[in-house]
Amino acid sequence: MKLNAYVIQVVARSHHRLCRHVGCCAGGILLKTCTAKFRRRKLTKGKAGGYGWVVSNGSKRFFCRLNASLAYVNKKEMVGITSSGRLIKVDRATFEASIGGPDPSIPQWSDLQAGRVKPADVGSCTAAR
Repeated sequence: MKLNAYVIQVVARSHHRLCRHVGCCAGGILLKTCTAKFRRRKLTKGKAGGYGWVVSNGSKRFFCRLNASLAYVNKKEMVGITSSGRLIKVDRATFEASIGGPDPSIPQWSDLQAGRVKPADVGSCTAAR
């Protein structure tokens, strides 16, 4: 799967480290010629236990952390995601009653696992060893 060009641009804008490692940037934004070269994997756990995605272009690899703390699992369940990688089950009906209804900014857990992410769900990216 090719990484969404918009996601890469937002990550590069927010985190110049990725842009500096890639080496084909203009004004802190990855050029479109670079975005076609990057591929992402499914959601994985990093060395410290936190969730994220491995983004690579063949020779260079980066680990981009998950920036979401909640995700919808199905119509009845949600999960809370801790920084250490633990998943805490949350009753969706109770949560939505306390905040006044469903929140469209909370991602689906299946989308996160498959790598279909919004720019807000992608955190900092560091070079992977």
